Amino acid sequence: MSGAGRSQRQVAGSGRAGRGSGARWDATATRQGLLSSAAALFAERGFDGVTTAAVAARAGVNKALISYHFGGKRGLYQAILTSGFAEMAESLKTVEARGQDAPQTLRALLGAFARVAQDRPEFPVLFVREVLARGIEPAVLPHLVEILGVTRRVAERGMRDGAFRRVDPAAMHLALVGSLVFFLATEPARRHAIAAHALPRMPAFPEFLRYLEELTLRGLAPSPVPARKGAPA
Repeated sequence: MSGAGRSQRQVAGSGRAGRGSGARWDATATRQGLLSSAAALFAERGFDGVTTAAVAARAGVNKALISYHFGGKRGLYQAILTSGFAEMAESLKTVEARGQDAPQTLRALLGAFARVAQDRPEFPVLFVREVLARGIEPAVLPHLVEILGVTRRVAERGMRDGAFRRVDPAAMHLALVGSLVFFLATEPARRHAIAAHALPRMPAFPEFLRYLEELTLRGLAPSPVPARKGAPA
């Protein structure tokens, strides 16, 4: 066996720590454990505040596995962002493919956004940190374009069918996604402030989502045709 082959097997084997003797090394589980552990730490501390040693310790593996699977800390960070946006894009495209009318599709899109964000609670915070600190990661841009494309097509279909008034699809997208991301990204801070009695009770996420849905659909509803002067009410 070549030296490179022995090296890779040694690094892979180092991921067995804490799993009991004779446990089979599972590359998929190790990779997922690193992604989950790193996402939580990056959301909490930012990219520069996290070391590979801290990620490995949280995941319970040798830190050499970060380079083995992702090529280093930056590669790990990119994988977290890319997988999150890819999952979001696929969820939204699945909703769009059902072929429901525009208002029903918009409700389902909000639900899909919510499910992905709740399955990855650290993701909104991570995304806001990334945008503020570094701008948009180039690797995620294709997925952002896909997400924008779904909401744009729904807006255009709603206008074409007469279900929505004339709107700017990009502005609609930013209003929806911006509201969701802001609510979820600031939720930890609100919880702490409420616990310290610095803020009054705030709506929970399901309540906020219902409000956003109602506000959006009411705002998109076609304006009624004004009655002619002198016409019977």
